[in-house]
Amino acid sequence: MKLNSHQIRKSKVETAQLERENIKRNPIVLVLDNVLDTYNIGSFFRLADAIAAQKIYLCGPVVTPPNIKIHRASIGTWKWIPWEHYSSTIKCLLKLKEEGYQIIACEQASNSVDYLKAKYKFPIAIIAGSESEGIFKEVLKLADVITEIPMHGINISLNVLVATSIISYDALNKISNNFQR
Repeated sequence: MKLNSHQIRKSKVETAQLERENIKRNPIVLVLDNVLDTYNIGSFFRLADAIAAQKIYLCGPVVTPPNIKIHRASIGTWKWIPWEHYSSTIKCLLKLKEEGYQIIACEQASNSVDYLKAKYKFPIAIIAGSESEGIFKEVLKLADVITEIPMHGINISLNVLVATSIISYDALNKISNNFQR
């Protein structure tokens, strides 16, 4: 099933919840660690749809759907992507680790690796950090791999959504290439 933006915006929550069970998903989840901007949150739902993620975890004191700004930024994809709210990112990650997820953090750190050299194993959970604080140190300690995107200009980092998008597509590409060999 493919819907255009008008169809997605107008879709009913009940219909989307029934239909989304039939959508083939990749073994990847997005974990938003205190991402506060509602437009970023909405855009993460669009990313989750684009990569056919299993779920989004919204962690911390954040706005959750239904919310008009999230709806607008997501073009309504929030209705089609399973999501869950956790008051604590750490509790969410501990649950995901128990379920066998490899935890990938998108962050600049002393022990980060270039995203092009990172090795991924499905299922994976990709953590995206707060727009102003990044991923909190306590959360980073739970990561199996910390990936970084090299910056060649004067800015030290990309927008959290852009960085997560690059790493998500890289992970999916590497995994699918391994399956084709």
